[in-house]
Amino acid sequence: MHPVSSFQTGVRRHAIRFTLPVSFELLRLARPKDAAAIASLSRDFIEYGLQWRWTPARVAASIHASNVNVLVARVHGNIAGFAIMRYGDDIAHLDLLAVAPPYRRAGVGRQLLEWLEECAVVAGIFNVTLEVRAGNEGAQFFYKRMGYRTLLHLPGYYQGVEAALRMGRDLSRRPADHRIQRIQYNLSGFGVLHVAVKSLSPDP
Repeated sequence: MHPVSSFQTGVRRHAIRFTLPVSFELLRLARPKDAAAIASLSRDFIEYGLQWRWTPARVAASIHASNVNVLVARVHGNIAGFAIMRYGDDIAHLDLLAVAPPYRRAGVGRQLLEWLEECAVVAGIFNVTLEVRAGNEGAQFFYKRMGYRTLLHLPGYYQGVEAALRMGRDLSRRPADHRIQRIQYNLSGFGVLHVAVKSLSPDP
């Protein structure tokens, strides 16, 4: 069995609770009923100006896939953000990450990404790649702060409409921005990830 699949079996049974300045209540793996809300966030905040590809059916397929984690952040019972990471043998790929505007700059995006990165590390995967719009400087800045660097410029990557930057990170190295407080992870039973959060600073 692939190490990601083994780890994921335990992760899917649990949620992670802690407090953030925006009453950030819960990080948990997505359920099939979340697919429509996740797809809507993708359409409105990631795929704007493009043909909608991450439909509820496609999101639901990722939720059910054994090599994919679809993670959601909930605030006051609503999905404030989500991220989808796909795990291969040697490389993990961040398919999507979005945070709804009212919840940005409160650490939600950072928590989503770090949780998925830790899953990769536990599975023995230390390289993560992603694509971001060439014109989205805000997202590029966020990923650079998280330790990602630009690998390639991909003209017309988004349906021939817009170029992309492919970015990557070696998870064996520390983030470029050392002001980001480290989250300490402990593994217990079934490989479940329990998180203790200390003095979080605002982030996307």
